[in-house]
Amino acid sequence: MNIHELPMIVFTVLAQMSVGAFVVLGVVQVFASRRYGREAVDRVTDPALYAIGPTLVLGLIASMFHMNDVMNTLNVVRHVQTSWLSREIVSGVAFAGLGFLFALAQWFRWGSTRLRQILAAVTAVTGLVLVLSMSMIYYSLPTVPAWHTWATPAQFYVTTFLLGSLAVGAAFMGTVLWRRRAAARSGSSYEADAPTRELLSTTLRGVGVAAVALLGVEFLIIPLHLTGLSAAGGVAAESAAVFSGGWFVARLVLVFLGAGLLSVFLVRRATPGSRVVPLAVLSATALVLVLGGELIGRSLFYDSMIRIGM
Repeated sequence: MNIHELPMIVFTVLAQMSVGAFVVLGVVQVFASRRYGREAVDRVTDPALYAIGPTLVLGLIASMFHMNDVMNTLNVVRHVQTSWLSREIVSGVAFAGLGFLFALAQWFRWGSTRLRQILAAVTAVTGLVLVLSMSMIYYSLPTVPAWHTWATPAQFYVTTFLLGSLAVGAAFMGTVLWRRRAAARSGSSYEADAPTRELLSTTLRGVGVAAVALLGVEFLIIPLHLTGLSAAGGVAAESAAVFSGGWFVARLVLVFLGAGLLSVFLVRRATPGSRVVPLAVLSATALVLVLGGELIGRSLFYDSMIRIGM
């Protein structure tokens, strides 16, 4: 594992997961509201929304350790017109701020539903710009063949939506368990009503299908990327050799188990009448496995920084 780049590994992966979760939540709200009603959907999605902010803030804090002196951040943001790093910082702060504002608006029901939808859309677009800015920082370095390739933005966006989808599924089931335990502590019981159970099962099946599809895309990007590097020869071929060995195999196995095998089980078992605990364990385990695999993959990504020339 690349311990030296650990702050950036944590920042990029957590930030991408936060963006993906926000976008997926938006998709769920748009399509599910037509069938189940906005109030019912908000009861399920709002707790997951409130978990996105702390995750992103944790990633931003981790990224600051990479700069040695946090005050350097103030100098970086002065070059938005020419620097992708500046755009990353500005879009990251903007995404966090807009997301916090949207969470407050949802909590206190500020403004009309349409106004909150517009704010959510702007926040989602800002998050996608953040992911683009991240990828372009590395893509824009032609002296690093492993980074200066279409696979960099493609992989970053796959990580965004893969982790985001699984995070939403785990958050939904975690919310149900939390409400059941809270009710038990108060001496009562909690059981989701029929529309909520149907919403949860439909969402979990959608999360499982999306995870399997994105796994297929990821397993297509990886060999194409490595084949291109090997064919280029020289430093590029040397970079390709980084993606081998035990850590690379571990990454593939973790992602396959989480986004492939467990997601298939999730699709098959997610029905309105299914027990909550097994679904919660499946969704949480899938997220943990894929998160571990993506962290290893990002570590290998930084290991592949072999430059042409000096």
